[in-house]
Amino acid sequence: MLKLEYRSYILNFKFDAGTSRGVMTEREVWFLKIYDDRIPEVYGLGEVAPLHRLSDEDPELIPAALQQVERNIKSLTTPLSEDSALETAATLCPPRFASIRFGLEMGLLDLVNGGNRIIYKNDFVLGKRAIPINGLIWMGEVDFMERQIKEKVSEGYDCIKMKVGALDFDRELELIASLRKEANGVQIRVDANGAFPNNEALHRLIKLSQYNLHSIEQPIIPKQPEAMQLLCKKGAVDIALDEELIGIGPMDEKRKLLEFLKPQHIVLKPTLLGGFMETSEWIGLAEELEIGWWVTSALESNIGLNAIAQYTSRFRDLMPQGLGTGRLFHNNFEGPLYIEKGYLHYDTDITWDIDLFD
Repeated sequence: MLKLEYRSYILNFKFDAGTSRGVMTEREVWFLKIYDDRIPEVYGLGEVAPLHRLSDEDPELIPAALQQVERNIKSLTTPLSEDSALETAATLCPPRFASIRFGLEMGLLDLVNGGNRIIYKNDFVLGKRAIPINGLIWMGEVDFMERQIKEKVSEGYDCIKMKVGALDFDRELELIASLRKEANGVQIRVDANGAFPNNEALHRLIKLSQYNLHSIEQPIIPKQPEAMQLLCKKGAVDIALDEELIGIGPMDEKRKLLEFLKPQHIVLKPTLLGGFMETSEWIGLAEELEIGWWVTSALESNIGLNAIAQYTSRFRDLMPQGLGTGRLFHNNFEGPLYIEKGYLHYDTDITWDIDLFD
């Protein structure tokens, strides 16, 4: 019989992490331990990491929902495979708890593969392949942002992503100009997190276009289809949908959204979309409709980042992914992941140092 244990954990940021939605100093996540009671020492580890004001779920309801999952999982007796693990996670998870479904998928896949934090066995976890990632510039005081720009350039990133929307827009343009000057050949993405006013968005995109940007993520708040469609069609910078995808369920709804808005790119956060199965549906549609895509973490610990990286590395010809957030927290977990020259690597000589349930 399968059993579930869970516990909450507070991740503490190394700095005030600013976005247009505010500043974060800490965040709460939950870890899941899934095991067969006949072999309790072999267990899968999952991470449930909803984001306040962004997830399509109420983080305060997570403990009660996990209690329900704890009761439900005891009914499972059939041996699991990779394919059935995803279906099982969907069955166990209460409706509209995307982060729990992701945590269950991750934990069950880990258990299927031996309980060694191996979610998908591939060249990434064998140390034979690295994943290109973007370097992220967080919002903050101007000197803090300028310092980050110099650091990312010196660290060798080919793609740098900068948060915008919280400072004076003209000052943000100056920072982007500085970034372009520091890194003339580097791909630059910006992320507004929905901060641009509708009546200024087109004008702002025109101003941004002078800096040869790759794309802008979510320029206006989601659920405004006509306004977003206009930006995707007439905006001077390619649009990447992010928050727009959260809470969209069945395949026909996903298709309807992409066919109507016609974005140039989509940004995929498995934690907020409901896991790997949902993310794969988005990827399939994007490739069918010739829409670019990349996967990004959503401020999970290194445990969640590890699972997302292993999933992402199953795909070929990757553009830079958003998987570089493992350095954000004072109390993160040490493991095989490391970043070098704009790539995320997996060191097979290093094991995970995790004592959550010991």
